[in-house]
Amino acid sequence: MATPTATAPPRRGHKLGMRLKDFWHQVTEGAELSQLWGQFKSEARSSYGLYSREVDWEQIRTGPRWKRPFRTGWALFKVFLMKLSPARRVLLLLAIALLLWPRTTVAGQGTVISVDTGTIGVLLVFLLLALELADRVTMKRDLEIARDIQSRLLPNEPPKIPGWQLAFRTRAANTVGGDYYDSFPRAVAPGSMLVAVADVAGKSVPAALLMATFQASLEALAALPGTLADLARGLNRYTSAHSLDGLRFTTAFVAEIEPSTGQLDYVNAGHNAPFLMRASGDIERLEATAVPFGISPSTEYDYKSVPIGPGDTLIVFSDGVVEAVNDREEEYGEHRFRDVLVRLRGTDAQNLLEAVFFDVDRYVGHARQHDDITCLVLRRE
Repeated sequence: MATPTATAPPRRGHKLGMRLKDFWHQVTEGAELSQLWGQFKSEARSSYGLYSREVDWEQIRTGPRWKRPFRTGWALFKVFLMKLSPARRVLLLLAIALLLWPRTTVAGQGTVISVDTGTIGVLLVFLLLALELADRVTMKRDLEIARDIQSRLLPNEPPKIPGWQLAFRTRAANTVGGDYYDSFPRAVAPGSMLVAVADVAGKSVPAALLMATFQASLEALAALPGTLADLARGLNRYTSAHSLDGLRFTTAFVAEIEPSTGQLDYVNAGHNAPFLMRASGDIERLEATAVPFGISPSTEYDYKSVPIGPGDTLIVFSDGVVEAVNDREEEYGEHRFRDVLVRLRGTDAQNLLEAVFFDVDRYVGHARQHDDITCLVLRRE
C-alpha cells in the first residue's frame, strides 16, 4: 500500500505574490494594461477639454512665443485651482510650497532641528485628495439614486404588438442622461401605438430632469383626444415652458402606428432622420417636419404619413450614435451606420439593435462616450 505524500505548505513568497495579484486585480477590475492606458488617455483628454474651455487662449497667443508654454501651464493651473473651494485652494498652495522646499532647518537655544516639510506636503496632498474623493462618493451615490429613478421611468421590455417586432436600448454618457424612448398604446385610439424617441439638449442631471418632464407631458397628452399634430403642439407648449428660452430644447420623433394596416403617422421635431428600410432594399429617410420642441411656444406642427409594409424596418436613433468618436476624434458617421443597416437588412429587430451597439463600440474603442446613445428598431413581420 502506497504511503500518501504530504503536500508542502505554500511558500511565503508565493502567498505574497498571490495577495499582490489579487490586489492588482481589484485595482484594475481585470482590465489589461492596454485598456488601462486607453482609458487614461481618454480621461486625460476629457479633463483637458474641461479646463481648457475656460482659458483665454487669445490672450496667451498675443505674448512672445517662448512664453506661451509657461503661460499656458499657469492658466490651466489657475482654472484647476478655482475649481476647488477657497479652503482647499489654500491647502493645495501650502502643499505645493512645502514640496518645493522639502526640508527646513529650525535653530533655537543651541539646537538645530531639521524638519521634513516635503513629507508634510505629501500628506496634505493626500488629505486634499481624500476630501475631493469624499465629495465624489457622495455625488456618485446621489447620481446612482437618480439613475435608478430614471431607469424606472423608461420601459424595460417593449410591448407586444401582433405582427411586429420592437426593440430599444439606451446608454447614458454619464450616470443619468437626457435621451428618452417609449412605446405604449394610445387609449383614445384603440389598437394604435405611440412610439417616441427624444433627445434633450445637454447631458447629465439637467437633461435628465427635462427628460422626465417630457415623458410626463407625453403620457398626459396622449390620453387626450386629438390628432398627432395636436399632441405635438401640446408637447411644444410644455417643453417651451421649461426650456430656458429655447436653450434646453428637445428634438423628438413621435409616431402613431396602426398595426393592422401598417400606417405610420409621424412628427419629426428636428430629430435625426430615421432610416426606413424597405423589404425591397430601398432606404427612405423620415426627415424633420418642424423645429425642435421648446424653441417657440407658437410653432405649428403637422404630421406626415408613410406605410410600413411586411419586411420593412424603421430605425430611430439619437445623435449620440452617429456622433460617437474614437480616440482620434473621428465620428462614427451616418455612412458607416447606414452600411451596417444595409448589411444586416432582414435581421430581426433585437439582433439588429445589438449589432448597431456592437459596431459603435468597436469603432469607438477606449474613447470616452461624449453623448447619450439611444436606438429603437421597429420591424413589421
